[in-house]
Amino acid sequence: MSKLKKILIIEDDKTISDELKILLDDNGYDSYQLFNFHQVAKKIIEFDPDLVLLDIVLPGTNGQTILKEIRKESNLPVIMLTSKTGDINEIMSMSYGADDYITKPYNPTLLLLRIETLFRHLDDQGSNDQIEYNQMTINLLKSTLTYKDNEIILSKNELTILYYLIKNHGKIVSRDELMDHLWDYSDFVDDNTLTVNINRLRKKMKNLGILDSIETRRKQGYILL
Repeated sequence: MSKLKKILIIEDDKTISDELKILLDDNGYDSYQLFNFHQVAKKIIEFDPDLVLLDIVLPGTNGQTILKEIRKESNLPVIMLTSKTGDINEIMSMSYGADDYITKPYNPTLLLLRIETLFRHLDDQGSNDQIEYNQMTINLLKSTLTYKDNEIILSKNELTILYYLIKNHGKIVSRDELMDHLWDYSDFVDDNTLTVNINRLRKKMKNLGILDSIETRRKQGYILL
């Protein structure tokens, strides 16, 4: 019998948190709730869930600050929950390393679909431990990129983008193709979300000394050189 995926819910509204727990438990997940928001990032890393649902507005702190702290230590999947509308909150969440976001009041079916997609991509990538390309080594289990003995942690989306570009190196990959690969429900995803993830990946690669590796082809997509 396979072990249930462990999901940690960080939501200060107890009614919403309880609804999420019932939804997740009824759909085959092992969910837990957190209501003490002191040193949240440390607690998350110690708890070591398979995925975190993180509210963007919390008493005395906020989800984006917590996410930045998590990303210093871990690449665990994080979906941001927000009642705020507007692209800026979504873009900020993705730029800080969120794997996805959903706006409250959330659609239960869509939330479950996004969770399922995240886990499926992680399972698919886990079939091989690592791949190498042009002195880069991607460890799919650790979600790290290594270049000339320097290593950096990638988010799930950054890892998926780089992995897919390497698998298709030398070929132009369209934005639609990348979005379909990242999110099976791409009709519900803002086009800016992909741009934010690409830019964040490029910045991390630049910090390792990998320059101009992902080239934008106008009105066509991206190519890994």
